[in-house]
Amino acid sequence: MQAREFDVVVWGASGFTGRLVAEHLLTRYGADRELRWALGGRNAARLEAVRSELGAAAAGLPILTANIDDAASLAALVARTRVICTTVGPYALYGSGLVAACAASGTHYCDLTGEVQWMRRMIDAHHETARQSGARIVHTCGFDSIPSDLGVFDLQRAFMERFGRPAERVAFRGLEFRGGFSGGTIASMLNMLNEADHDASIYPLLADPYGLNPAGERHGLDGPEPALPAFDNERRAWLTPFVMASINTKVVRRSNALAGYPYGHDFRYDEATVMPHGLWGFPAALAMSVASAAGMAAMRVPSVRRFVGKRLPQPGEGPSAAVRESGFYLLELTASTRVSAAQRLTLRIRGDRDPGYGSTARMLGESAVCLAQDALDSAGGVLTPATAMGGALVRRLTERAGITFEY
Repeated sequence: MQAREFDVVVWGASGFTGRLVAEHLLTRYGADRELRWALGGRNAARLEAVRSELGAAAAGLPILTANIDDAASLAALVARTRVICTTVGPYALYGSGLVAACAASGTHYCDLTGEVQWMRRMIDAHHETARQSGARIVHTCGFDSIPSDLGVFDLQRAFMERFGRPAERVAFRGLEFRGGFSGGTIASMLNMLNEADHDASIYPLLADPYGLNPAGERHGLDGPEPALPAFDNERRAWLTPFVMASINTKVVRRSNALAGYPYGHDFRYDEATVMPHGLWGFPAALAMSVASAAGMAAMRVPSVRRFVGKRLPQPGEGPSAAVRESGFYLLELTASTRVSAAQRLTLRIRGDRDPGYGSTARMLGESAVCLAQDALDSAGGVLTPATAMGGALVRRLTERAGITFEY
């Protein structure tokens, strides 16, 4: 990549999550010390207000604006930076032009989308262009799907080192959480369902466990995500479907395919949430599963979606700093093979902020810096966190984002 004026532009910095990303970069890297970065968005006055609220340390931060409906304006924006880091969703409504501009100009890109239908469109439209330009287009750089994707990546690395072969199966289990998921995630889901009203291909795509794999490679041993509780004999506990599993599992499988199947062609992966032990485990698991299924069924009704959409956090709104800082999560990934019960390895991932905002903003910010500054051996294309950044991002997250990987 030719020299650029900036390393990173935080696009959407006047929004709630965008501001959190900016706060993280300012705290970790300053305004113009280790990292050359800028605040970006459509409204200069709002960006100036954010810069002022960030304090004296942010006084020198440049502000960049562009018109997302003008291809020439976006092309001029992305040509000035090595990385576009965007928090502006729903991405299916506001992100396509940015991806196209980045893919064409060789500018790296990262976002927080979990919109499977839009990711599929971006893969089909821009993977080859990005491969030729060298642009790394990386979706799902937040709680969905970095812990899953990098967790499997690092666990397979450690498993290979210990046993000389990849694990045939990895099971992801959500153990503890405090803090909710973002309003932006829900808004993106509502938009996806709005699209599905007019596009019959979306629901089959969402149900396809290999829906994000390269063309001709959308097959494997895993089936659709389960909708009902299951009993885990090893834990002696009930499991219920993990809320982000339908996104995370597809990303992990795309990573395996893009990398040439280092996990194996018969690799199996699943995600679930562990319910409390004891008498109330099954009722709790059943209630959560039924509520989730009923909620998704209700969301398919347009009037229900409109009702929910009116009650989402508005732009610039979100949980307080106290709520974010008191949040946390604990995830466990276990790798195994059928060859020997002794070939087994467990990774625990802990985050010291709430998953939906505090930890997600840090993950996205470090993804942007990783793409801008680290010596990565990945080629261009519409990639995943694991295939684009791999171990380099694991190191950044453990050193600078309050996330631990424990074996």
